[in-house]
Amino acid sequence: MNKTLNRRDFIKIMNATTTGVAIVASGITLTTFASVNEIPVTNKKRWGLLIDTNKLTETDIDGMVNACQQEQGWGTETHSTASQKPGWIKKLKVKDKATNKVSNLALMCQHCEEPPCVDVCPTNASMKREDGIVLVDKHLCIGCRYCMMACPYDARSFVHETLNNQKEHMPRGKGTVEACTMCVHKIDKGETPACVESVNSEAVIFGNLYDESSQINQTLKIIQSSQIRSDLNLNTGVRYSGI
Repeated sequence: MNKTLNRRDFIKIMNATTTGVAIVASGITLTTFASVNEIPVTNKKRWGLLIDTNKLTETDIDGMVNACQQEQGWGTETHSTASQKPGWIKKLKVKDKATNKVSNLALMCQHCEEPPCVDVCPTNASMKREDGIVLVDKHLCIGCRYCMMACPYDARSFVHETLNNQKEHMPRGKGTVEACTMCVHKIDKGETPACVESVNSEAVIFGNLYDESSQINQTLKIIQSSQIRSDLNLNTGVRYSGI
């Protein structure tokens, strides 16, 4: 898609050809965060997660999903079908064919350094912050869903119905795309993502991948870790060990 195309003209074209039209609740302001953050967004940091599948239990993943739902307000959709309902964190099982070992996997937006969702977005709604967090600016999202098709992790969801009782920090709108934000609203206040807080062990470690002294950096130096679909060379911010 030619990104030099005038956005206003493009939106006119898309509105004429696309059925997904964003409908934002009255009085709701969709933001991209970081406008009132206490911690400046800088490329000196790269936020990431390290998930140890040897330690992560099914109960842990259930807790992560529940914590994400409560923090961000998704999961209460009543009119969407099962396939339409959002899923910011997916609970998967991965089986090693050689050993038959089954691992529990929590899969969310991988916050790629080279995010395909950003490359294909015609309105620049999909974007990556300086600190590596990939977000959707819902003011700009026109619901074309190109980003969903481009994401190799199936990490993005489309809102199919009008929503009520949204979280102030996470306004959501019918006809827009959404995904894990790594709880950027908490990170910007020096806090930890809700899914990480829900795990009562070190199965999920959050931190600055560029900080030599951070727990996540130190742990990555002494254990074997991997990226999902590392063959794509996306340099994901979410890493896994034990798989």
